[in-house]
Amino acid sequence: MTDIAVRPTRLADGRELIYFDDAGTALPAERAEDRRTLDPRPPTATMRQDLLTGDWVSIASARQNRAFLPPAEFDPLAPQSATNPSEVPSEYDVCVFENRSPSFGPALADAEGAPEGLADLAVLENGRTRTSVGRTEVVCFDPRTEGSFADLWPNRVRTVVEAWAQRTAALSAIPGVEQVFPFENRGQAIGVTLHHPHGQIYAYPYVTPRTSRLLDQVDRYEGDLFADLLAFEQAGERVVLRTEFFTAFVPFAARWPVELHLLPNRHVPDLAGLTDDERDELSEVVLRLVRAVDALYDDPTPYIAAWHQAPVHTHRESVRLNLQITSPRRGPERLKYLAGSEAAMGAWIGDLVPEQTAEALRTALAKADSERPL
Repeated sequence: MTDIAVRPTRLADGRELIYFDDAGTALPAERAEDRRTLDPRPPTATMRQDLLTGDWVSIASARQNRAFLPPAEFDPLAPQSATNPSEVPSEYDVCVFENRSPSFGPALADAEGAPEGLADLAVLENGRTRTSVGRTEVVCFDPRTEGSFADLWPNRVRTVVEAWAQRTAALSAIPGVEQVFPFENRGQAIGVTLHHPHGQIYAYPYVTPRTSRLLDQVDRYEGDLFADLLAFEQAGERVVLRTEFFTAFVPFAARWPVELHLLPNRHVPDLAGLTDDERDELSEVVLRLVRAVDALYDDPTPYIAAWHQAPVHTHRESVRLNLQITSPRRGPERLKYLAGSEAAMGAWIGDLVPEQTAEALRTALAKADSERPL
């Protein structure tokens, strides 16, 4: 078992904060108390159903109040100081806390107007609303105010992986949560509003539209969809990296200019299901892949790193954990913008040939490994 320590506490307004201490950390076990005087937490948002698609949209107006690219001295994710009353009272290695401006929660399944299961959410009717129960969390990868995931040491990445896995397990156990989604938005071109290296975890009260479409594909496919997909990609020319436990590749029908998928070589539904050995290797693999994406050009590449996991209560034996790193960057000074066909119709047109992107990523991986060996 890992020696990463988990230290839960509470912020001044009652939100949960959990410190994850690196194996061999120099930090003391004691943590400072959050002595701020904070406004009450905002009311839980309300979801509205789109009759045309059946999708649920959370109307979370409190998000308008979140910080927008503050200077480093007022970084809300840095450890608190005499001049910066941030969200984290103590020094830390990695920490996770409930978002102050959540898209889902803090109310849970016992709240008035909460969804009554997936069957309830599937009913179509004009004007349907439900309470946006669930949880929205922030994951601080490092106490430094600048940098990125690619700048972390392997030991710190291992702590982040442990935090993802443990939070996936904990959030999946909350009544009313149907899907858990850890992710990282990186770069202003993606829409990031804080320079601090961090990610988020959403615990949804429904199965997301993207995953629902995947479940339809799994149900229609004759065989083990993910096992066959992995075998197909491993036999092809789009593999970027293959290790004992994982395979990374550019998918056959890539939508984005940069699109890199990572699958475990065995079936596992979510991060919580990984063994310690798999988590150890995953820490190195993800760090190498993110550094490779950065090495494609002369400056860092904006991306979304999305952990697709099986829903909490369905398709656990058929949907495999997979990481999808995507970037709209199609050249040194060019971005792909989702315009008419993609944004309005969901009909994608790829700008780059996937096999060529895979070759570019293999070259970038070799460059990153030589310049920044683990």
